[in-house]
Amino acid sequence: MNNLIRYILGYILGISVFAVLIPLGMVELSKLDPLIQSGLSACLFVRILVSLPFFITGLGFMIWSNIYLFRVGKGGPADGFNIAISPRTKKLVVTGPYRYSRNPMVFGAFTVYFSIGLFLLSVLCVVILVVFIGFAVKYLRMTEEKRLLKDFGEQYREYKSNVPMIFPKIKK
Repeated sequence: MNNLIRYILGYILGISVFAVLIPLGMVELSKLDPLIQSGLSACLFVRILVSLPFFITGLGFMIWSNIYLFRVGKGGPADGFNIAISPRTKKLVVTGPYRYSRNPMVFGAFTVYFSIGLFLLSVLCVVILVVFIGFAVKYLRMTEEKRLLKDFGEQYREYKSNVPMIFPKIKK
């Protein structure tokens, strides 16, 4: 029962921050962007048409990776600043979305946020997102990768050498 509560808390926290607070912050931030007041923002259909594929891709990766982490890894995603809210994975997940990215949830979240920035026509949101990606990479290297190396050793080292950190490689 304790693990169930931790999973629920982890998902409540994750959804609150990543699906509610950050998108609301982007909407507020976009109000500072002068492009929003231009005539370009009036074409709702084009904005939806351009941003929707990114949104669907990102949301798909977020859901897919959560399911795989729970079912295959036997753990949850809520782990921040070396504090495990939901139970940590017991098995290294290298299949499903994890065969494309070591952090498919992060890839999915950034893709969703990018779609929101596109939809809002906010250059400011997209620029801040790019800066934030840099911080995310540094954070993942300093915390998550060290923990995974400690937990899974050579298996993680090999996985790390074959799979990109966040953004999947486009195969030619």
